[in-house]
Formats: sequence, C-alpha cells, structure tokens
Amino acid sequence: MPTNLPPEYFKAEERYRAARTAKEKIAALEELLRIVPKHKGTDKLRGDLKRRLAKLKESGQKKGGASRQVSPFAIEREGAGQVVLIGPPNSGKSSLLAATTRAAPEVAAFPFTTWTPTQGMLEFEQIKIQLIDTPPLQPEYLDPELVNLIRRADLAVLVLDLQAGPLNQLEAMQSLLQEKNILLQASAPRTAAASGSRDLPVLLAANKDDDEGLDEDLAILGELVGEGWPLIGISAASGRNLEAFKHEVFTRLGVIRVFSKAPGKEPDLTEPFVLKAGSTVQDLAVKLHRDFGEKLKSARIWGQGVYEGQLVGREHLLNDLDVVELRL
Repeated sequence: MPTNLPPEYFKAEERYRAARTAKEKIAALEELLRIVPKHKGTDKLRGDLKRRLAKLKESGQKKGGASRQVSPFAIEREGAGQVVLIGPPNSGKSSLLAATTRAAPEVAAFPFTTWTPTQGMLEFEQIKIQLIDTPPLQPEYLDPELVNLIRRADLAVLVLDLQAGPLNQLEAMQSLLQEKNILLQASAPRTAAASGSRDLPVLLAANKDDDEGLDEDLAILGELVGEGWPLIGISAASGRNLEAFKHEVFTRLGVIRVFSKAPGKEPDLTEPFVLKAGSTVQDLAVKLHRDFGEKLKSARIWGQGVYEGQLVGREHLLNDLDVVELRL
C-alpha cells in the first residue's frame, strides 16, 4: 500500500476526476506522477498511473483528433435492476464484481485502483442484475457524475472491510452521502424525505469475512448497526457466502419473476418477466403489450396462494415465480 501521499496528491486527483477531455486527463495524470513520491510503497500506484496515461495517449493517437467525450458514468440500465457497489478505498468492491460477474476490473492491493465505473451482469437463477463497481467514496472529492450515478441506482451495496473498523466506515459513508442528499435506507421505511433527497435502499456487505474465525466480528458489527440494517458477511477472495449475497441483492431489489403461459401449452420457465413487487395481472398484461392491458378480461394463475389454474381478475397481486395465462 502506498504511504505518505502529500495533500497535493488528492488535489491533483480531484482535477483528474473533474477532467472531461483526454487532454485534461493526460495533464492531470502527468501531474499526479510528478507528485507521488518514489519508493517501494508507491511502485504499484505509479505503475497504475503510467498505464492509464499510456492508454489515454494511445487512444488519442488512434482517433487522430478531438472527438466528443462520452462520460463513463453514463451507464444505461440493463437486466432486472441496477445495483451500485459503493464504499471506501480498499474495501474490495472490484474484487466482489470480479467474483460475481464476468467483468474483469483492475484489482490491486493499493487504494484508488478504480477511477471510473465498471459494470458486469450478476446471474441469479433465471435473471441477470446489473452490478456496477464505482470509484471509492472519499471526503476529499466526490465526482458529481458519480453522485448522480448512485442516485439513479435501484440499490446500493455498501462494501465494508470487516477487518478495518467497519462501523467507522459505515458512519463515514453515510455522512458523505448525506451531504449529497442521498440517504441510505435500512429496512425500516422513512416517514418523510427532505426535498430533493434520495432514499436509497442499501445492503451492507462486510467483505473479508474469510473464515469462521471472523464470524464473531460480523456478529458484533450486526449488534452495533442494529437489526434494521440488512447485513451479510462475504469474502470476495475465497467466495464465501457469495451465493447468499446474490440472493440478498435480489431480495433487496424488491422485484418478482413471473412466467407467461399460452393456452394449451407448457410455460417457458427459462426467461421470466421482471416486475416490481406488488404488481398485478394488469401490470403484467401492459408489460407484455399495451393492447393486452386494454383487452384483458381475466387470467389463470399457477403459484402461491392459489389452486392450480385458478381464475383471477385484473387486480390480483402476483407473487414471485407465478405462472400466468392471460385471457383476452
């Protein structure tokens, strides 16, 4: 891990994050290289900066001139939901993305490896969920585009380092986001939100819970944060509890999977429709086709709380994994 980074480093890093053109980013990276002291503790950080600088220069040569810059934070929503991985430096966000998706973010033992978002698709049973690794949250500077990306997400996974004061990390992250009017939402709903604020559902992921010997630390953290906060211990390095993590992400998204069935045919159970929890038969019909919503008369349901093939009306509430045959 690099040590003794001077205050000028963080100011230069802020200028890098605020840069919008390749020329500005190159200048900021060159400044960072001049500032970072040369010793064994900074070898990896300097190497990372040099690689980024080389890529930018090479990209500029290939384009052969100036072009419109597309923000790396402008990520379109895909899959069953958009989930952002947030947290302090070195909490293991990039490692978690690599362990749960096919994405290949740069992972290193030193902080600030992630400069721009990296996305991957987390597969849970029959659906895919968009998972986005983001730059670390730090008090020196929060990129406005990063803040907007977090605000737009359906769910935030706050990745904490279980072995490095996770409660202090949680409090610091809460404070930083609250300054930007983003309120992390535990299981208990807020009665009222301030004007312009965003109540963001969150899952606390205590990373580096590598073996059973650390479960006591996880239990203590759970007692300190209280039962209202959804908390899971994971290890991106060993893969411990990652399947349970996927299930928790799905649960916190607040969506259900529903299968459609044509009359007289078997249902296709490979590609469900994803709806918000609390959706009705009418909502499914509209999602299938706008005209279906107008023509819908009733539906037959196979699933929870009904007998096989029960006839229901438009306002029947759907459950996860229901099979629906629309009657138009």
